[in-house]
Amino acid sequence: MRLGIVVTDERQANSAFEFLKSALALDWTVRCFLTDDGVNLIKNAEFITVARDDRVHLSACEHSIARCCDDFDLTGVEDAVIVGGQYQDAELVRNSDRVLVF
Repeated sequence: MRLGIVVTDERQANSAFEFLKSALALDWTVRCFLTDDGVNLIKNAEFITVARDDRVHLSACEHSIARCCDDFDLTGVEDAVIVGGQYQDAELVRNSDRVLVF
């Protein structure tokens, strides 16, 4: 199974993260796209550790990062997250069997 997870609301970030971990426990591959204030998940060290798993493809909206995380240094997570735009969201949808939006 190829699961897509889109996080648009940091209030739902913990639920999205739990789905991500559950999918990996089932040996699924996961594409995750962070946008709006959901990009604050990149500040979560445990989330980034899990996102470094070879079965995870993580991307985040550059515009949302500039708006919500302008004080966050991305150099510590650049190996785990692709900073891009809505193209990465479209790619997630195209390459996933199911998509959950939080």
